[in-house]
Amino acid sequence: MTTAPLLLRRSILSRVAASSRSIQQIQRSSFLACHPTPNSNRFFSSSPDYATYDASWHDPETLQQQQQYFNGGGNGSNNSNSHAVIKNLAGQEFAHLDNSHHIVNNNSPLEGPRTSVLMELPDRVGALHDVLNWKYNVNITRIESRPVSNNISNNGHSKFDFFVDFFGSLGDPNVNALLKALQQLTTKLLVLDEKEVHWFPRHISELDLIANRTLDAGTDLEADHPGFHDEEYRGRRAKLAELALNHRTLNECIPRTEYTVEEVETWGLVWDTMDGLWEKYACKEYKTSVNLLKKHCNYNRNTIPQIGEISSFLQLQTNFRLRPVAGLISSRDFLNGLAFRTFFCTQYIRHPSMPLYTPEPDICHELLGHVPMFVDRDFCDFSQEIGLASLGASDEDVLKLARCYWHSVEFGLCRGEDGTHKAYGAGLLSSFGELEYSCKERSQDEPYGTGEDGMPLRPVIKPWDPAVAAAQDFPITTYQPVYFLAESLQDAKLKMRKYCEDLPRPFFALYNAQTETVHIDRPVRRARGIPGDAE
Repeated sequence: MTTAPLLLRRSILSRVAASSRSIQQIQRSSFLACHPTPNSNRFFSSSPDYATYDASWHDPETLQQQQQYFNGGGNGSNNSNSHAVIKNLAGQEFAHLDNSHHIVNNNSPLEGPRTSVLMELPDRVGALHDVLNWKYNVNITRIESRPVSNNISNNGHSKFDFFVDFFGSLGDPNVNALLKALQQLTTKLLVLDEKEVHWFPRHISELDLIANRTLDAGTDLEADHPGFHDEEYRGRRAKLAELALNHRTLNECIPRTEYTVEEVETWGLVWDTMDGLWEKYACKEYKTSVNLLKKHCNYNRNTIPQIGEISSFLQLQTNFRLRPVAGLISSRDFLNGLAFRTFFCTQYIRHPSMPLYTPEPDICHELLGHVPMFVDRDFCDFSQEIGLASLGASDEDVLKLARCYWHSVEFGLCRGEDGTHKAYGAGLLSSFGELEYSCKERSQDEPYGTGEDGMPLRPVIKPWDPAVAAAQDFPITTYQPVYFLAESLQDAKLKMRKYCEDLPRPFFALYNAQTETVHIDRPVRRARGIPGDAE
């Protein structure tokens, strides 16, 4: 069976062969299709790879070393000042893509190793056809192109650089034969090293490696927590944390949790308090979803629903799922889960002494705030956009994405059909005070500022703009001073997608729902933040 990358290569090849146009003429129609980013308005790639490899591209020693390798002579050495891969000039095969840091589930259907090359071609009729006419059973996964800064060759032709990724590694006979052939057809050819990025899951089973990296053990309560001095409550939290720590994502049902009478009473009190406010201030998607959950997942005030049953229902509706977690996890790990359409969900409940307050996410926040929105496909797609962008991202960009998540998934507003503000953020939909504070209509004369209790008198409402939200810090112990208003969930999703496309990402990621695997468009090495490494 022909693989998708091979079909893509054949499609490109047939279009090039059928045309007498030059590289510059065909570039927009052919090569933007090869770059996985949906942003087709970019004529030439803005990939940071180009700037990264410019030094090696013009380094005579690096090019000479690779020339020796392509010609089968010399043993070469790795120039530590360059990014060229001269790792296996002796002919040894590369190990698995992540062999040097291979802490993954052995059953994960991860893709094999890939090689990246940067090559320079003259802009002449047939040049691209000659290069892509491969006969070595090697499949392309990505092509990017740009004009060369010194654009004119000695014979008067324009020149173009191409990034090409393909399956296989140095040392593989087919890859070696291909590189030898390309060396004869290109003006320059450079084999690139793997990008070194922060560890991220490639298959849904690898979420088990990060689910237990809690910032606390699920039982380590702060001294000001309502349950800090309640040994029975702490013991209950420890038991629920143990169940989450022992859970595995695949081939294992989420066990039922038998909640106590006191816990159900707390749940019922929260439900009763929020019920009328949802009708008034929740977005229409939330209200529609709650009705479906009442019908299919036993949502009511008298019973705490089981997250296993909810997860099964969500998978049928939107291909989202819940995964038990013992406590708070880092922003990176949490957002990585969203890339797999997986929401890390706590199972403990707030202390009964303060049923309308919780200092951390609990089952009321998760099931009454988050879960109904995961019944809506636009919202699920929106959440996954943030998750995919977080994979392998820098710490700085993870912080930006976490702020976007906070100002949308947690505290986002959208415009209702009647023009009023409605809530879709879980932090609002599970908080009786802040839901009304954020959505109620106010006169223009009502002042801004801060009250005597330290709470803002009225919030600032800004149009939903992920770039602005990414720079907007937020408090976690008071009402939000700033909320972001989307015109609709579709509007929120599209703007988030555009923002994610423009981030300087180390690669582009696509989720394959059938294999539950993330496909990335270039070779990387998951070398930092590896699960199990000492922090």
